[in-house]
Amino acid sequence: MKSKGYEIAILFAIGLTSPIAAFATELSNPTIPSQDVRSTADKLVQTGLQQFRAQKLDLAISNWQQALNLYQQQKNSKGAINVLENLAEASKMLGKYEKAIAYLQQLLALAQSLGDRRTEANALGNLGGNYRIVGNYAKALEVQNLGLAIRKELNDHRGEGQVLANLGNIHYDLGNYRIAANFYQRSLKIAKAVGNEKVIISILTSLGAIAVTQEEYPQAIKYYQQSLNNARKIGFREAEVNVLNNIGSNYHVQHKYKEAIPYYEQALTVAKKLKNPRLEGIAVGALGLAYVSLGKYEKALSLQEQSWQLAKQIGDRYLEATTLGNWGYTLWRSQKYAEAEQKLLTSLNLLESLRSNLSDGDKVSIFDTQLHAFNLLQQIMVAQEKHEEALEIAERGRAPAFAELLSRRVSSSSAPKAAQKNEAIIPSLAPVSIADIRRIAKQQNAVMVEYSLITDPIFISQGKLKGELIKLYIWVVQPSGSISFREVDLRKSNVSIVNLVEDIRSLFNDANGIVRDPKEVLAKYGDLKQLYAVLIQPIQDLLPKDANTRVIFLPQGLLFLVPFAALINPKDQFLIEKHTVQIAPAIQILDFTHQLRQQVKKVNLQEVLIVGNPTMPSLGNPPTQLIPLLGAEKEAKAIASLLNTTFLTGDNATKVEVVKKMKSARFVHLATHGLSEEYRNGEIPGAIALAPSSTDDGFLTASEIMTMRLNAEMVVLSACKTGQGLLTGDGVIGLSRSLISAGVPSVVVSLWAVPDEPTALLMTEFYKKFQNDPNKAQAIRHAMLSTKTKYPDPLNWAAFTLIGEN
Repeated sequence: MKSKGYEIAILFAIGLTSPIAAFATELSNPTIPSQDVRSTADKLVQTGLQQFRAQKLDLAISNWQQALNLYQQQKNSKGAINVLENLAEASKMLGKYEKAIAYLQQLLALAQSLGDRRTEANALGNLGGNYRIVGNYAKALEVQNLGLAIRKELNDHRGEGQVLANLGNIHYDLGNYRIAANFYQRSLKIAKAVGNEKVIISILTSLGAIAVTQEEYPQAIKYYQQSLNNARKIGFREAEVNVLNNIGSNYHVQHKYKEAIPYYEQALTVAKKLKNPRLEGIAVGALGLAYVSLGKYEKALSLQEQSWQLAKQIGDRYLEATTLGNWGYTLWRSQKYAEAEQKLLTSLNLLESLRSNLSDGDKVSIFDTQLHAFNLLQQIMVAQEKHEEALEIAERGRAPAFAELLSRRVSSSSAPKAAQKNEAIIPSLAPVSIADIRRIAKQQNAVMVEYSLITDPIFISQGKLKGELIKLYIWVVQPSGSISFREVDLRKSNVSIVNLVEDIRSLFNDANGIVRDPKEVLAKYGDLKQLYAVLIQPIQDLLPKDANTRVIFLPQGLLFLVPFAALINPKDQFLIEKHTVQIAPAIQILDFTHQLRQQVKKVNLQEVLIVGNPTMPSLGNPPTQLIPLLGAEKEAKAIASLLNTTFLTGDNATKVEVVKKMKSARFVHLATHGLSEEYRNGEIPGAIALAPSSTDDGFLTASEIMTMRLNAEMVVLSACKTGQGLLTGDGVIGLSRSLISAGVPSVVVSLWAVPDEPTALLMTEFYKKFQNDPNKAQAIRHAMLSTKTKYPDPLNWAAFTLIGEN
């Protein structure tokens, strides 16, 4: 089933208020005897409570602020705590989140000074909720985790369940749906045990939204209906708005616009009664998108402007970015391209600001939820024939988290040692410009080919490009700096790139299907011809005539899985026969790997580390030892002899010893098992199998490599599937990315498992060529062609690819 709904970016009002408000709702009534008011401050509090219940929030805040001043003068801590809690809750309900945060920070400081752990936990929970709303996810995670620790210390199961729900909401926003679902299930279990109806309602809504991300629409409706019934039963109006919006969106993404509109209208009616501008803005925006889908553009544009004004009014950056994106989408559908461009650019700037201070993994996840904006903006630029500007946007949407990692690595390596520990000195990373792209092309002295997969906006779900691919944009940048643009209409070509790549992957993962006759090879790999027709034929006239001139392919998404060297032209020639091929995740990454190479030159290490067939570690439950690789040992021995050095094997190739030697090696060659999704310890998939010791299991993980500081010029992973990993908008998350992030400018990896004998031949030929000419891409090409002569099936020679600096 295709994913539907560009508009999902705004429609899911997941857990917007209920888990957050749950703390404050319980605290909004201070323990002051209503018939025995003994002071002016107490009277002001009581008046404020009456106004709060009557939804006269501004008046309530005014009275409570006066009461707070009096309590502070009297040094009445208990009174001040109650009023600060109420001020924060009322400010949040008005959408004044920065004000709410300021009150909660005062409350937190007061609770800490008094040693009041329960109030401290409440303040942290509500702070986390408000930080999440304004898009400060790093701070939201930090304070929620602090609050969770206190809840556990106090044995407060009810509070613990609420915090778990809040953590689930943050991870949902970040696109970490699996993690979010885990938090929700844990929270739901506790909420049911303690009878916390509000949290149960919120979690049911959240689980419904996650079901929609999996396109499980009937299951989502079941969750939503349970939540709606429970919310109405106890009068939980904010949750009612959330659920109504989400039911509408559930129909919306299934193209049932007329069924969606009544739910949005009901949500808007309740939101207005609550005087909650955030919920109102979401409902208005959702209505606008429904009218776009019905072709009623003027009405839709009016609603989108209203939605944006409400988001702007409350200072909710994420909602503002989303409303601007939806406004831009509506303008695009109305063919008002110039206005659409400005709205989308402003939206992108806001979205990018949300990624600051997050961990690398969270930056990758949240970026995946933002891909729709980059995709749509490229289409808007191309519609105006702004092809170079479209390339800038395509680059801006490439591997931003990876680029930030490398920027920090390059800056810290070139900074004085005393400054290396202070990452605050590193400036924020500016988007790459056309001038930068031309400079990098000249620096690389190569032809750069960048691909962008374009998906129909009405088929984008949760920002992820998993719907119908309709176009392929291709930019070719010459060493001179000239830029050409080509567009491939995939609907007219009647070719499914997704199916072609999947079919090719199946062929290359079947070692039993190897053929030896060159004619049989061509018959077997017809899909490689079709891919050539889509990916290379449209730009064939722009590629270099000289086979030694490098062509650097910059794929996107599933195109990272394409063995470019093995694509077959109409004359039955493989691409590697005509061109020297290299891969990079982004043009900006090439700039950073070039800078890393210059830094490595200064270090001038000389050692070579070669590992082949270590004593294999065990994997699985029950643990099973990985199969020994005798061919890898022969390969390591041959390469060590060629380079006049020794190699590590068996029990000597322990993780401890290899890691130690990697730090002082110029070249690293690891011939062993490589794992991708089979081994994940940390947020990054992938591991290299080494000999275990008493202190470790023998797996050197991608997460561990990421934290290392290496000065190697090149690492060759002569292992199966080391080029694979998690496909994201930030590129392939796995071993190659971790090694480059650790400081290695050039990495050679494989896309699939290659039999021992052709691997040994290819690697030996690679090093023979590299010894005489330190051009890594040309050495790979020479090795492929040499291996192809003896083993013609591309399964034997096309798996390895150079990523990074030549």
